[in-house]
Amino acid sequence: MYDSTACVIYVGKAKNLKNRLSSYFRSKVDSPKTQALVANIAQIEVTITHTETEALILEHNLIKKYLPRYNVLLRDDKSYPFIFLSAHKHPRLSMHRGAKKAKGRYFGPYPNGGAVRESLHLMQKIFPIRQCSDSEYANRTRPCLQYQLKRCSAPCVGFVTQEDYQHQIDLATLFLEGKGQAVINDLVHDMQRASDEMAYEKAAMHRDQIQAMRRVSEQQFVSGDIEQLDCVGFAFASGMAVVHLLLIRQGSVLGSRSYYPKVPKGSEPQEVLRSFIVQYYLAEQRKGQVVKEIILSHDDEEWRSISDAISNGNSHKTKITVPQRGDKAKFVHLSNTNAQIALQTRLNQRSTIHQRLVELESLLEIESGIKRMECFDISHTQGELTVASCVVFNREGPLKSDYRKFNIEGITGGDDYAAMAQALSRRYRNQSDDDKMPTVLFIDGGKGQLSAAYQSIDQLDLSPEPLLVGVAKGVTRKAGLETLLIGREMEAKHLPSDNGALHLIQHIRDESHRFAITGHRQRRDKARRTSVLEGIDGVGPKRRQNILKYLGGLQEVQKATVLELEKVPGISKQLAQTIYDALHH
Repeated sequence: MYDSTACVIYVGKAKNLKNRLSSYFRSKVDSPKTQALVANIAQIEVTITHTETEALILEHNLIKKYLPRYNVLLRDDKSYPFIFLSAHKHPRLSMHRGAKKAKGRYFGPYPNGGAVRESLHLMQKIFPIRQCSDSEYANRTRPCLQYQLKRCSAPCVGFVTQEDYQHQIDLATLFLEGKGQAVINDLVHDMQRASDEMAYEKAAMHRDQIQAMRRVSEQQFVSGDIEQLDCVGFAFASGMAVVHLLLIRQGSVLGSRSYYPKVPKGSEPQEVLRSFIVQYYLAEQRKGQVVKEIILSHDDEEWRSISDAISNGNSHKTKITVPQRGDKAKFVHLSNTNAQIALQTRLNQRSTIHQRLVELESLLEIESGIKRMECFDISHTQGELTVASCVVFNREGPLKSDYRKFNIEGITGGDDYAAMAQALSRRYRNQSDDDKMPTVLFIDGGKGQLSAAYQSIDQLDLSPEPLLVGVAKGVTRKAGLETLLIGREMEAKHLPSDNGALHLIQHIRDESHRFAITGHRQRRDKARRTSVLEGIDGVGPKRRQNILKYLGGLQEVQKATVLELEKVPGISKQLAQTIYDALHH
């Protein structure tokens, strides 16, 4: 369905096209969402498919392509992380996300990176297998700290035999496959054998492994007859939906994750859940990774056709079931409980933000209401590698998809006023969308920063012009002692520490701090990993290596004269001068 500007506003499918379209154009339509949709329809385009499965897949692809405003949208572009066991002589355990190109075994998927890191940290305490990078492993001449902590057997320097290391790999593989009891049985046998041979230190090591394994098994064991399934919980209230996904693999709960689909006003709960299942399991990043069974609490006549569509892109049949009793029904109840809690938490947060926003509107005397707020902050280390951040809040809280970072160039190091002016200019000079123009613009700083911000804004001739508010820290820089400088008059206001408007401003200001510091640290770390020779024309990897080897390191290169640089094999007089100028000017 298209609006008058030829923009796709809704994508749907129907077994009976006449009945489906008639339901939209009746004299009385109950759903406000349908009323709004019909009021905007200018054109309807129809595509015929051979089967319902094909229709589902086409619907999913078109929704992903056009992101129609009246469809339920799932914002989920991340692939799941896996634990990767490499196929090296001494295999490495690590986290992997993305295409599975490297040789080795992949275990998972896990709901998020935190679950993988927690699992790897746990395994490091049980199995002394290396987790270091391949380059670090290849260049070690003595064992690292992990060996001293008894979390690695130091295969990099030959402190463990190939046979013993492979045995630990086999145990770790069994553990990742969910066969924890088999690992314990194996370790008990190894401990007994070491004891019989009077290798008591080795027997004690196996004893510690057994104790750790038993603790883990107690925490993670679910049920012996449940191998692989996804459990989907669902909650819907006040126009907001939460889908809670519980991942169970090889009898262990790998973790869970809550999703908050974008729901158009007036959407029905069943439509939201159905849209989530279709968009989530037909997503490109989950091809070939869908489990054999998905369990839910809400029945639907379309689950069968949807399961056929999901199975279409996988090597096995995927079924969708609604269990009524037994362990699976308990898991569904658990997922629903988690979804309800997540929904209530989100609604409480929304209520708190709304209350604080009302207080801020009253403080700033904005009768038309605040639609959008932005805040800028500057971060650098002694004037180097300056980064400006811009964070965005709407009436529901942070709008992270609109956050922006600016790498500031061409200013005197440490000049925060010039950095702020450059960031504002780059942010708003090409801004033509009124919806993206903030109602209130917060500047982290005092009168100097606010004056510089106004000078930059005046040159851009913005319409409508945002209200600028400076947030100046107190003398002790403690939270709650901030001074607000409002508008061009820079009217100073001090709010009590328990004021809701102040709490909202602090939240926005702290978020801009975090985003700016994160951006600066990323830029600084990248600069530290980059050689100063890399940006010089004519100096490739081989010449860089020759220069560093011949002169004995980067410090000596920076001290070297043009004549000394000329002596490096492969460096001409002209190139030596170019290198010298690049390093000293």
